[in-house]
Amino acid sequence: MSDHPQRFDSNKAPAPVGLYPHARRVGDLLFLSGVGPRQKGSKAIPGVTLDDNGNIADYDIEAQCRSVFNNVRYILEESDSSWEQLVDVTVFLTNMKDDFATYNKLYAEYFADNQPCRTTVEINCLPTPIAIELKCIATINSDAKPSAHKPSSL
Repeated sequence: MSDHPQRFDSNKAPAPVGLYPHARRVGDLLFLSGVGPRQKGSKAIPGVTLDDNGNIADYDIEAQCRSVFNNVRYILEESDSSWEQLVDVTVFLTNMKDDFATYNKLYAEYFADNQPCRTTVEINCLPTPIAIELKCIATINSDAKPSAHKPSSL
């Protein structure tokens, strides 16, 4: 395997909102770009109601969390990795006070079997009108199919 980073773009996750790939592989690590809750082929954001000026009027953090986790899974699987191979997750929330409890409950549901390192940060806003974004690092195996992946030992 060359040390040159390999680009991965998902056919199932929404297109990036800027000039960047869904993920890059370097060695046996896969670095995901920030992943939000949009769905492929739509500008609508699950659980988000916008006002006439495009600002968030209301949102459902649970719907956004579930959509983000699904998008991360799509990118991992299409990049020859898997949910079980996540080793580090950085979570950006725009409203820690109101959203952390729901997000943390859902995180525990989705990560019951695999518990990567995690950092959760509150930020002022994200580039699109969303309330959550994930930045992830996973291991990747070049000699295994995605369904055959086992967690890597560190």
